[in-house]
Amino acid sequence: MMSGIRGTNTKPEMIVRKLLHSAGFRYRLHSRELPGRPDIVLRKHKTAIFVHGCFWHGHENCVLFRLPKSRTDFWENKILGNVERDSLHLEALERSGWRVAIIWECALKGSKSLGKEALFEITSEFIRGGESRLEVRGR
Repeated sequence: MMSGIRGTNTKPEMIVRKLLHSAGFRYRLHSRELPGRPDIVLRKHKTAIFVHGCFWHGHENCVLFRLPKSRTDFWENKILGNVERDSLHLEALERSGWRVAIIWECALKGSKSLGKEALFEITSEFIRGGESRLEVRGR
């Protein structure tokens, strides 16, 4: 079952990539040189974008995140490990002068999603702006 779960080229990631490309942004994918291998890297803007799945990255207070009822210890440890690792990677990127955006799956999927137009506006404004971190969640 777990072998069928992809870590790259997921549907939410593809949506973000299409939005950025249509806006004229050019990027690299899954850069191995950067901590955490960001999903999208815009070197010109020194910006790294992570598209996080709500379940795998432990998105608190989200309708798409719920711990499974079986093997809860395993899943708790797995997800907490992911959250801790994410935090370390974000800190390392910011220390290196990179601007970091996290786009949560719930911002793209489900009844609480922002919609593509709103996501496009928020993301492109961040890339062109001067903020050091952006986190996009569903409503």
